[in-house]
Amino acid sequence: MASQEYVKLAQSLPPRLLRFFARYPPPAAAFINRASSSVTTSLNTSSADPNASQEENSVPDTPPLPYPNPFQSHKHPASGKWHDPVYSLRRQADLVKLARANGVEELLPYTVKGTEERIARRREQGLRVKGTGVGQRPKGKLWERTMKGRLEKRRQAMLEMPQMVQQWKQLGHGRGWKKWPR
Repeated sequence: MASQEYVKLAQSLPPRLLRFFARYPPPAAAFINRASSSVTTSLNTSSADPNASQEENSVPDTPPLPYPNPFQSHKHPASGKWHDPVYSLRRQADLVKLARANGVEELLPYTVKGTEERIARRREQGLRVKGTGVGQRPKGKLWERTMKGRLEKRRQAMLEMPQMVQQWKQLGHGRGWKKWPR
């Protein structure tokens, strides 16, 4: 019964996801978790050290993959050289969006572009926009920063306008206006 469900799911996936899952099939434990409708475990953040080994970079809650994670760099066992990820961060983000839209995101290998990882990072770091912290204001353009002072000057000038008109009339409608001290 469950295998027919997986066949229908596979037939409804876009070709890009089908090619990815053909090349990097999800472990069988992911299918068991999906069939039992268990709650997915939250992903831990990966090590910030780029020279960390594959075992340190992988998430301990996920089952081990029979192949290196295509979303992370890994060290070749024989040569000891580091190999770049197969998928760039942009392509990872595209695959994650596509998988999320089709409801199979939890079948993808661990990636920093995953929804849980992004939520965890946002929770840790918050918005990283300058001036959005407590007691801060964004820099803004020069006209935005000086607008408050200009509007206050205009308001004061409008309040003093009746006195200025009265003085202008007393001094001869503009004659001798230049002599008037401001």
